[in-house]
Amino acid sequence: MNLELMLPLFVYLVLVLGVGFWAGRHRAGGDFVQEYFIGNRSMGGLVLAMTLVATYTSASSFIGGPGAAYKIGLGWVLLAMIQLPTVWLTLGVLGKKFAIIARRVNAVTINDMLWARYRSKWVVVLGSVTIILAFIATMVVQFIGGARLLETATGLSYQQGLFLFASCVLLYTVIGGFRAVVMTDALQGIIMLIGTGALLAGILIAGDGLPNLIHQLKVIDPKLVSPTGAGDMLTQPFILSFWILVCVGVVGLPHSALRCFGYRDSKALHRGILIGTVVSALLMLGMHLAGALGRAILPGMDSPDKIMPSLMMEVLPPWLAGVFLAAPMAAIMSTIDSQLIQASATLVKDLYLNYLNPKQEKLEVRIPRLSLLCTLILGTLVLLAALQPPEMIIWLNLLAFGGLQAVFLWPLVLGLYWSRANGPGALASMVSGIVCYGVLSQWGIKLAGLHAIVPSLALGLAAFILVSLLTPAPDQSVRRLFDQK
Repeated sequence: MNLELMLPLFVYLVLVLGVGFWAGRHRAGGDFVQEYFIGNRSMGGLVLAMTLVATYTSASSFIGGPGAAYKIGLGWVLLAMIQLPTVWLTLGVLGKKFAIIARRVNAVTINDMLWARYRSKWVVVLGSVTIILAFIATMVVQFIGGARLLETATGLSYQQGLFLFASCVLLYTVIGGFRAVVMTDALQGIIMLIGTGALLAGILIAGDGLPNLIHQLKVIDPKLVSPTGAGDMLTQPFILSFWILVCVGVVGLPHSALRCFGYRDSKALHRGILIGTVVSALLMLGMHLAGALGRAILPGMDSPDKIMPSLMMEVLPPWLAGVFLAAPMAAIMSTIDSQLIQASATLVKDLYLNYLNPKQEKLEVRIPRLSLLCTLILGTLVLLAALQPPEMIIWLNLLAFGGLQAVFLWPLVLGLYWSRANGPGALASMVSGIVCYGVLSQWGIKLAGLHAIVPSLALGLAAFILVSLLTPAPDQSVRRLFDQK
């Protein structure tokens, strides 16, 4: 085991645990639900920006994306920059109106917002089940990614890496709740920036500058520096699908949308949009450019997914490689903690309070205990599933990501901006979207060469509008609530 490599990682893990214990102190004497699940809506602009970027950035951003850039070339770097406006879209489309209405109805979960808008039990139940199943699938993938990263880079066994990684995430999430999640996300965003910048600088130095690296790519394959990329993979249907899946559709991800509940004021929102867009641009450009240029440094990689750890060991001194190792670790942890706290909120707040405890007896005692217990149980179940990685886990991850968009995008967006939107329309959109996405993904059907998310969202939108127009309009009280500025 390389101690120089491990030391920065252990320092980082100690820091995030310290943040969790610090955040846990804020729960004393306050409203547990408001604090644990939404952090008393106290995020400033920097924390808002960093938690959005960190929540969206996952293991695939540091491993899969650069691996694709290594294989396809600079055209993939250009394509990856499609993700640049994700923070601007999420906060711009949802942010202000979401926050205002969430405060009016005291919403702390996405399903609280859906109930306030549609007054439909089935919309809430379907949304809750989708969140829990999708988050479990994606968290298993992230746990496996974190364990594999530690196994590859440090010499720990897979099980040792898994327990070290999982224990840290579970501890700070259970102890600190939402406040710990967003504060550690801010720390993780900074670590990701430092790690990405260090790796890209190391590549440029090792390759004698950008012009020489570009020349080496041309020698390997001229298409590596063309917009269409090696293999002519970047076709128009693929680009459109990618734009929908990783940019526009991100507005419908519940764990990203939830961040719009928790910021402090309009000033924080505006700062969050600016800082988040800049940070997102730097990360996306740096990570994918490192992968593409890395082919000139290590041209013979048989597995592109190994390019980032290999470059780390090749161009950086061990202690700095340890800093970079913390960067993908941060990306993985920031995705898991957000999904873990929201899955717990869905079980306790949306399902237990609404349907399993109608008399609402002794809530002041039950809710804190149940929330902490659910968070711990969910995390433990994911850990146990990751001990024996299931087959088709990559397919499950992609299905979960697109499935969340197919279920939530139109109910969230149209619920805010279309006064005629109603419960039957939202339910029709959710059901048709997820069924279409599941069928197309399961059988690998690509209509006109498009990814399954494009026809699924189109069908969901059509079903929403048609059913809403054919069924009674929402109550005037609901329309007044959501139409007010």
